[in-house]
Amino acid sequence: MENGIASNAKRLLWAGFLAIFAAGIGFAIRGGIFDNWGREFNFTATELGMIGGAGFTGFCFGIIIGGIVVDKVGYGKLVVVAFLLHIISAFVTFGASEGMDKTKVYQFLFWGMFIFAVANGTLEAVANPLIATLFPKNRTHYLNILHASWPGGLVVGGLMGWILDDHYLMSWKVQLSLFLLPTILYGIMFFGQKFPKSEAAQSGLGIGDMLKDVGILGGAVACTLLALFFKGTFGLDNTITIVIGLGLLGVVAFATRFSFGAVLLFVLFILHAMVGAVELGTDGWIQNITGNILTSPESKVLFVFTSLTMFLLRFCAHFIETKLGLKPIGILLVSSVLGFVGLNMVSSVNSFGYALLALTVYGIAKTFFWPTMLAVASDRFPRSGAVAISIMGGIGMMSAGLIGSPGLGYAKDRFSSEDLQKTNPAAFAEYKAAKPTTFLFFAEATPLDPKKLGDVQTKLNAARAELTKAGTNGTWSASSKLTPTEQAVHASSIMGDRNTLKADSFIPAIMAAIYLGLFLYFKAIGGYKVITIKDLKP
Repeated sequence: MENGIASNAKRLLWAGFLAIFAAGIGFAIRGGIFDNWGREFNFTATELGMIGGAGFTGFCFGIIIGGIVVDKVGYGKLVVVAFLLHIISAFVTFGASEGMDKTKVYQFLFWGMFIFAVANGTLEAVANPLIATLFPKNRTHYLNILHASWPGGLVVGGLMGWILDDHYLMSWKVQLSLFLLPTILYGIMFFGQKFPKSEAAQSGLGIGDMLKDVGILGGAVACTLLALFFKGTFGLDNTITIVIGLGLLGVVAFATRFSFGAVLLFVLFILHAMVGAVELGTDGWIQNITGNILTSPESKVLFVFTSLTMFLLRFCAHFIETKLGLKPIGILLVSSVLGFVGLNMVSSVNSFGYALLALTVYGIAKTFFWPTMLAVASDRFPRSGAVAISIMGGIGMMSAGLIGSPGLGYAKDRFSSEDLQKTNPAAFAEYKAAKPTTFLFFAEATPLDPKKLGDVQTKLNAARAELTKAGTNGTWSASSKLTPTEQAVHASSIMGDRNTLKADSFIPAIMAAIYLGLFLYFKAIGGYKVITIKDLKP
């Protein structure tokens, strides 16, 4: 070791970088082919949201289970597990094919997404505590570098979708298979490396001791989301769901000797649930929303630009923290305010130029959320070791899958149909779906028929392509190719997108209020500082 840092620290950093990079590519490609799945398999926005949600919920199982066993099993073995799961996920997803029963298609896509997410979660159960351990004096900086790989993967995956989907009309299966290339590379980078142990593991703490700061309070957040997962995935009734949630919480309580848990860590868990919903949940839909308001190729360019902004800015966390004087909580407070502003700006876009500006604000806002939250948990709760940040990551992804992605799909369905019902009841009667859609405790909504809505979008895209080929371009002239009823349907679909983003913006607004409270709390106790295991000993 040199200056307290392992000799292979940088190689392990870049191996972890490549692993999350592969996950980002897969996520971006999946987000870009949602419209393909909707048209090919006749899925509603809510159904697509549930499939997309599986790409988050599986992550929770991978990262929480992986975080608990990582110091016992070893980093290297978990990397092998993740590598195999990534490959299996691709083949399961490829099982879906045109002409197959819709229910079977849904199962292939859902479980393919789920296994992909388990692999991603297992990798982060390795990478997050690994980097926090390797660079204990500069966690915010290096965790942001590690997680720069996520938007980096989104950039590459978004470009692949733009080129292969919109220009070459390549099969979605071919597009999706390309994430396997960086998967092979991260396997090579991790192969044969020696791994350190976390600060908590080095101190001889057991799992029960590591979980004490999580306690009943923190466990309640994770167990509630897990119970919701079992309810939605397996169609369990409320009584069984409650029993499962309480049973899991009982296990946590017993393991921690009925520790109440740290209130601050409980607040961080709640905040990270919001981070998952507003960042990853929104990312899963943003290409489809902007593509509907503008065009599909423009939406992919915007998605790539936003992700590139995130990628570059995550290398600047050290500068912001040391030169600008913003501590982690200050960074998170500013980010949440920008998130509220950015989402409201995106909801009102009407041109590519304004969309570029709006998504830049949104991109800056979401840049530092995830890695900085992990850094705060590592800085303030060293006794929890890999466990706390793994549970936090699982909560964020579970929230994205159970609340963010399906919630936005439900909002899109509801707001679009409500607008069309108000502006053109006859069109609504013609285009409404046969079955209502639901989400959590919200009222049932009658969505627009996805097949009919997809036909309108296909006709509009063809008109746009024809106008572009003729040397004229513009959404309004392309819309004139639609019938009056089709124009009304398309207008309501866009209004649904706008109102969905406005509703989404309330999440970062609430986050800003909580971060402000934390900022004042740390100021009252003498300022934010890093705590070590030694500081906790009497």
